Amino acid sequence: MKLVNLIIFLLLGQLSYGQICTILDRDSHFPVSGVTITNEDNSHTVITDRNGNADLSVFSGLDILSISHVSYVEIEVLKRNIFQNGHTIYVKNKAEILEEVFLSATKSEESIKRIAEQIAVFSTKEIQDLAPQTSADVLSDIPGVKVQKTQFGGGSPVLRGMEANRVLLVVDGVRMNNAIYRKGHLQNAITVSPNLLDRVEVIFGPSSVMYGSDALGGAIHYYTKKPQTSEKNKVNADLLTRYAMVNNEFTVSGGMELQFKKMASFTAFSYSQFGDLKMGKNRKHGFDNWGKQFLFSDNSQAYYNAEPVENKHPDTQKNIGYDQMDFLQKFLFPMGDNTELTFNIQYSSTSDIPRYDKLNEYKDETLKYAEWSYGPQKRLLLSSQLSINPNYSWLNNGVFTLAYQDIDESRIKRKFGKLERSTQLENVKVYSLNGDFNVPLRIENNRILAYGFEMAYNKVNSTSKGEVLQVNGHDITGISDTYKVQTRYPDGGSDYLSSAAYLDYRQDISDISTLNTGIRFTNTILNAKWIDNTYIQLPDDDIHLQNTSLTLTAGYALKPGKTWQINGVLSSGFRSPNIDDIGKVREKRGKVTVPNIDLKPEYAYNAEIGVLKYFKDKNYFFNATAYYTLLNNYIYREAFELDGSSTIIYDGEELDMVANVNKGNAYILGSTFLFKGNFTNTLSATGSVTFTKGKAYDTKEPLSSIPPVFGNIGLNYTKNRFDSGINFKFNGRKKLEDYNIEEGIDNIEETPYLEDQDEYYGSPSWNTLNFYGKYRFSRNFEILISADNILDRHYKEFASGISAPGRNFSLTLMASF
Repeated sequence: MKLVNLIIFLLLGQLSYGQICTILDRDSHFPVSGVTITNEDNSHTVITDRNGNADLSVFSGLDILSISHVSYVEIEVLKRNIFQNGHTIYVKNKAEILEEVFLSATKSEESIKRIAEQIAVFSTKEIQDLAPQTSADVLSDIPGVKVQKTQFGGGSPVLRGMEANRVLLVVDGVRMNNAIYRKGHLQNAITVSPNLLDRVEVIFGPSSVMYGSDALGGAIHYYTKKPQTSEKNKVNADLLTRYAMVNNEFTVSGGMELQFKKMASFTAFSYSQFGDLKMGKNRKHGFDNWGKQFLFSDNSQAYYNAEPVENKHPDTQKNIGYDQMDFLQKFLFPMGDNTELTFNIQYSSTSDIPRYDKLNEYKDETLKYAEWSYGPQKRLLLSSQLSINPNYSWLNNGVFTLAYQDIDESRIKRKFGKLERSTQLENVKVYSLNGDFNVPLRIENNRILAYGFEMAYNKVNSTSKGEVLQVNGHDITGISDTYKVQTRYPDGGSDYLSSAAYLDYRQDISDISTLNTGIRFTNTILNAKWIDNTYIQLPDDDIHLQNTSLTLTAGYALKPGKTWQINGVLSSGFRSPNIDDIGKVREKRGKVTVPNIDLKPEYAYNAEIGVLKYFKDKNYFFNATAYYTLLNNYIYREAFELDGSSTIIYDGEELDMVANVNKGNAYILGSTFLFKGNFTNTLSATGSVTFTKGKAYDTKEPLSSIPPVFGNIGLNYTKNRFDSGINFKFNGRKKLEDYNIEEGIDNIEETPYLEDQDEYYGSPSWNTLNFYGKYRFSRNFEILISADNILDRHYKEFASGISAPGRNFSLTLMASF
């Protein structure tokens, strides 16, 4: 009897082993973990383990299996055919297939064939190959996106000539934009570490009713890494470390994924340390001293020096470095076949971040500021996301997202020759609830209705303090006195409530065309109260503002042939003034921005057309998009008066006042051309170029935030375990007459000064050559070597306060277990 049991056991074991299949990457032949395998009715699901293996014994031999992974092309195969071909399936990376790209422009997976809007996706592989130091570096590599940097610890993305609070940032379905996102340049894009990202998606223009207010230029959606469940208990881990020479960057990050049948967890951290930044020495533009730092401040919170210090290496930018720490924790709980619950915890914190442009500001032929830094920037996100798939006639699937965010910002300033140090502190708490749902109106899924709502409540607390330092030699020993400092925002507190609902309908009119229409209703309520009127007297110290808007979109995607797609979009956008627009007080280059409680919303009306053409069995494609955006009642910064006066005493000086006001009409037009192709199985190429122009109809002045022409050309080679690429980036010149001088947003003062003509030159053109090479020693270990700005060009990104990094070599080591 024992012998019979043993034989049965061995036979069953052999049968089970015979049901094992292995999923491999087509190019590297490495196993692919996390591949989902399901049958047609989704009654059974298995996921490959770290060795790429999956047990298919739960399926019948006649089951048609769907094999899918976020980074690979989905395929379908008959189960019995798998074992007739050696138990191995090879999958192809999505980046190599130019047609099958899925996006979240509809807040659900959708084929590019059915999307008329201009979109861009940056994948996990592209992020790894770029070896970015911050998330701003990721954005700067996406076609059509330009990034401005006031200091190294920042990065303000520009989409279609709009930036800051005209561009919407989203992370894991939660709106990052809050009530103090400002006009001009915004540095919050770096508060999500690139090492924690799964992918980044960009929707250009105000075309999506699902994102609504703030997305006049477009929406940038960060997706962080997510755990997956498994039939068997598994532990996966990864580790990354990088060193870069140009600023002595040291980064280490790691993640651990726990997979169980009824729960999954992903824990990750990232820590980066950045030092002084070397600029390029190859000054092809001809300006020998432009951007060089001859003096710097060595003052700190604990060290006092009454005089600036000579920089013996003026090509090295001091007061640049900072540290950043990021933490991510996700829990995934399946709650039946059709429901899952995800908990998401994110925390980001920095050291003090020096404001480089202010620390290089001169007055009376010497540096003005001994201290000017952003205090530690902290962002906490707690969210829960419930995904449901009830398959009702009125609801096929949907997602509820409940979130809480707590953001701290501060600004610390002290002038040379002064002992008075001022600090402004801001705290924003954001409570939000989103619901996004869709339902097919026909069995064929060619008519889909999406609908949803969004509510976000912002509570802003703004405080300030002035301290007179007590000094002994170079040591700051304490505080001898205190004094009043104007708060940045209303000191009596302020809040901002935004609520919206939308409908979006997408229908295949025929086999070759898709129509998308949408409508969104938005209502905003702003309350603000000022108590201390020591510095500023307002007509009303307690304000209540309410704005409503209805925005529309219509998109049409026509596919007249298998290799052509023509897209057209008409859309409108709306941005209601937030606390920063209405109630901010701050100084920049001798001008003080003061509150304007009469500010109204601004509107955008957009028309765009796109053409997509495939070549050579869809191994190549060319895409061109052109748009025209009319801005109405646009918000503009200009000279302002309060109580009959145009000046104000601020920080001990009499300065001119400016404020945000509403103007008439303006336009922004532009185009982006994109090419991507696979010449062979090993050689591919990409290229893009973006043009933008903007001008006001009423003032005839150029608009701010309009970058010069920019683009890149790249060539990539991949074979077996080796992957490499060479990239050429270029940026055109922006002349003085193309700047808006009055607003001062584009920092004309940061461009070369022509003494003989007593005027600024504008932004010089530049180009860089870059290279990376990656080798996979095994499925567990990779090494990446990058060489950026190989020709060591000196340049500044448009409107930036710092010189860009010079020649840089970096080494990245990646391991997975």
